[in-house]
Amino acid sequence: MVLSFGANRLPSDEYLLFSLRETESNMILRPFKFVPYFKTVIWGGHKIASYKGIVTDKNCIGESWEVSGVPGHESVVAEGPDKGLNLKELIDKYKGELVGQPVYDRFGDKFPLLIKIIDARRDLSVQVHPDDELAMKRHGSFGKTEMWYVVSETGGASLRIGFDRRVDAETYAAAVADHTICDLLRDHPIAAGDVFFLPAGRVHSIGAGAFIAEIQQTSDLTYRIYDYDRPGPDGKPRELHTELAKEAIDYTVPDDYRTHYERIRNKDTELVACPYFTTHLCDATFSVLCDYSALDSFVVLIFVAGAGELVDSEGNRVAVRQGETVLIPASTRQVTLLPGHGGLRFLSSYIETPEE
Repeated sequence: MVLSFGANRLPSDEYLLFSLRETESNMILRPFKFVPYFKTVIWGGHKIASYKGIVTDKNCIGESWEVSGVPGHESVVAEGPDKGLNLKELIDKYKGELVGQPVYDRFGDKFPLLIKIIDARRDLSVQVHPDDELAMKRHGSFGKTEMWYVVSETGGASLRIGFDRRVDAETYAAAVADHTICDLLRDHPIAAGDVFFLPAGRVHSIGAGAFIAEIQQTSDLTYRIYDYDRPGPDGKPRELHTELAKEAIDYTVPDDYRTHYERIRNKDTELVACPYFTTHLCDATFSVLCDYSALDSFVVLIFVAGAGELVDSEGNRVAVRQGETVLIPASTRQVTLLPGHGGLRFLSSYIETPEE
C-alpha cells in the first residue's frame, strides 16, 4: 500500500486520471458502509452513539461491531445497490472481487476480520483468547489475535495486558482462586493514540474509561478468567473458564507490551504486521492518495477522528466522519481521502498475501 499526500484539494483532472486507470479486475465495486451492531453489556458506556453521530434508545453500549462476519451477527450493507445484503451474502455475490482472490481462496465466505469500537464504563473481565490450533481443536473455529488503538480515555484509564512477572499455570490458577489475579498483571496507563498488539494467549483486561478501536480475527471466542465477583444480568455470578484458559495462556513476559511508533501528521505509519492483518495509521491534514494496486485484499478504513470525503478511482464519493468504518473492495485500486478543516485520522487494515 502506498500513500501520497497533496494539497487540500485535488484538481479534477487528477480524478479523471484515477478513473481512467486500467485494473486487472473485471468489475469495480463501490465502497461499502454497514449498519453497526450495538452490543449492550453490563460494563458498557454511553459514548459510542454520540461519537458516531447516531441517535439510539439503547443504553450501556459496550461495543459497536463495525464490520463483522461472525455467524448470527453479520454486518448488513447500509446503502447503495447492495443495501440489505449481509457480509456473507456480499462475499457470496462478489467473491475475490470483494475480498481479494488469495483471501477468498483462504477463507471462503468467512470475512477474516472483526472491527469493533469499545466503550468501557466499568472494567472488563480478565480474559484470554486461544490461538488457531487450540480453538480449532476445541471449538472448530479460529482463534483470536487482536490489536487496540486508544481513541480516548477518561479518569486516568489503564489497560491490564500480560503478566508483570513470570508465573506458571499453577500460580495462575491459585491467583484466580484467591482473587489476586490482577496483582500478577501489568497495568498500562493510556493516552489517545496508544497502540497495543495482543497475540492469542496474552491475558488482558480493558479498564474503565478506555475508549478504543479493536481489530481482530473473526472470532467471538473468549475465556473469562476473573470478573471481580460481579453478577450478570440474571443476578448470578458470570461463568468463568479458569481451566480452559490454563492451556490457552502464553506465560512468557516480554520487556514491553506497547507498540511504539513515531506520531507524525501526513505520514503513513505501519502499526502492526502479523499473519492475520496488517494495520496502518494516517493522520492527514492534506489530501491522501491511497494506492492499493499492489494489494490483492480488501482494505478496511476505520475513521477515528475528524471528517472528510472519500473518492474512489471510479469517481464514487462517500462522506466519512469519526466513528465510521468503510470497506474498500479489492477491485478498487486507488482511493483519495479529502480531510475537512479539522483533519482526518484513520486506521487501514488488510490481509497480506503470504509469500510462497
